[in-house]
Amino acid sequence: MTQNDKAARFRALHDAPGCFLIPNPWDAGSARLLAGMGFRAVATSSAAAACAIGQRDGGITRDQALAHARLIVEATDLPVSADLENGFGDSPETVAQTIRLAAEAGLAGCTIEDSTRNPEHPLYDFDLAVERIAAAVEAVRWLRFPFVLTARAHNLLYGGTLDETLRRLEAYQRVGADVLFAPGLPDLDAVRTTCAAVSKPVNFMVGIPGKSFPLADLEAAGVKRVSVATSLYRAAMTGLLDAIREMQGPGTFGFVDRVVGTGDLYRVMGI
Repeated sequence: MTQNDKAARFRALHDAPGCFLIPNPWDAGSARLLAGMGFRAVATSSAAAACAIGQRDGGITRDQALAHARLIVEATDLPVSADLENGFGDSPETVAQTIRLAAEAGLAGCTIEDSTRNPEHPLYDFDLAVERIAAAVEAVRWLRFPFVLTARAHNLLYGGTLDETLRRLEAYQRVGADVLFAPGLPDLDAVRTTCAAVSKPVNFMVGIPGKSFPLADLEAAGVKRVSVATSLYRAAMTGLLDAIREMQGPGTFGFVDRVVGTGDLYRVMGI
């Protein structure tokens, strides 16, 4: 399947009625597993990608992030969107170059956030944040396929207000972002308010305890796309830690009776 075909399918998911799940694999095997379970698109997670190579979130380079994304792209015929953090640079020009490189990696879309990774000044100032998304949009317009650009407003993760979130999302929409995303929405009322304030599709991120809501409720609130960030990776690592603690503690191997068989995994993954 061509990149254009994947991108067209990804765009169509956003145009179709209802809400869809876009789970986040952390390697080629988990991507194949998700494809085998019938999901229609997947997305990378910056934190899961970093952890998979022994780094913290924000601790990998653009080249490493794109190499990881390429492995996910090549694992299945599903459209893949990538979490490309802040575009791996402060300037609008750097963000635009990241978009071009993402397209070369075979991606059908990506997210760009307004976090600086600087704890003393965690968010880009409003005007620069908007300029960065505008530069990304301009880069997308030069591509030969319908790349889906998602703009992320992160101020709620740093004690910001919903009003400021909406101000940023509305500005990102005005300059041409295809999908809007605000991690940390505190409740379903805030989700409804956000979806009503914009006309573009909204992505909701499941993964924050107490701020992760049922799919049916999110759809009723107006959400178009639901991602799960590092949740699946953390679920898998929880199983691993439980097994390790059983071996190191009582010295038993009861987890062997609980795990999925290799043959079953092969069948789901289609290998």
